[in-house]
Amino acid sequence: MAAFLARRIAQGLAVVVLVATIVFFLIHAAPGDPFSASMENPGISESIRASWRHAYGLDQPLVEQYVRYVGNVARGDLGFSFSLQRPVIDALASAFPNTLMLMTVSLLAGFGVGIWVAVAQVRRRGRTADHVLGGLSIFLFSVPDFWLAMLILVSLAYWIPLFPIGGSVDPVMHDMMGAGARGVDRLRHLVLPALTLALLYFPVIARHQRAALLESITSDYMTTARAKGVSEKALVTRHALRNALLPVVTILGVAFPALLTGAVFVEKVFSWPGMGLLIVNSIGSRDYPLLTAAVLFGSVFVVAGSILSDVLYRWLDPRLRDER
Repeated sequence: MAAFLARRIAQGLAVVVLVATIVFFLIHAAPGDPFSASMENPGISESIRASWRHAYGLDQPLVEQYVRYVGNVARGDLGFSFSLQRPVIDALASAFPNTLMLMTVSLLAGFGVGIWVAVAQVRRRGRTADHVLGGLSIFLFSVPDFWLAMLILVSLAYWIPLFPIGGSVDPVMHDMMGAGARGVDRLRHLVLPALTLALLYFPVIARHQRAALLESITSDYMTTARAKGVSEKALVTRHALRNALLPVVTILGVAFPALLTGAVFVEKVFSWPGMGLLIVNSIGSRDYPLLTAAVLFGSVFVVAGSILSDVLYRWLDPRLRDER
């Protein structure tokens, strides 16, 4: 296990370096720079913009900028955000807890509903309920995330005003509320984006879990248990489900860190101040340090989640423990 873990960590570091390098050169190759927006301001001369570029080293050769960037990251310095006028590490530290809370709630709901739907389909395989739930899963899997987010926003915030329109808290009243009221306020703002992501993600879990369950219930030990008189419900929920959860472990290890920066459109629609919204705004403002740091941060979590899922998979499946 130690050799396997060391090899996976080395591979993960290589992936992170490759991602950071590609993102760095791609964003610098895009037209414009962080000070392009100032061209619309007639009060800012070209000499002033040139002095700004020189101050941040943007007038240096791209390779030299990259070497300096790698050196700064190695020292733990992620740079200074042009658009937010604050250190990048501070911007990430303020956005990460919001995304972490949103992703945790969304994944727990998505996995819970997805597994429940898969079990319900397998217990009623071939019947109307199986076809209806399968059709619903395919429909939600096919819906673009931004379209579903806007539909839920319009339905539950405008037509039926049950929840706030956006943000993570009430910008006016939150600080004046008591502790309990602040918690309720945050939960009310969390419902719509979390509901959107859960609806987008549970079809993936349901379809993978259904396939794993169908494969598991045809095993020899299931035939033996069925011959002993075990009910179909117990066969699926107590025996097949336990063995069919292995593929879901792999999905969970990759899904959580991927969603950490993948809920870009959902966070933008609901104005949720997380990593996704941070990435969108940094792209629009050509904020090189902020965008590269956010993508680098996300790639680290994707690699860590992948390694964790591999370790859990080996721990749960004895057949893989001795493999190198």
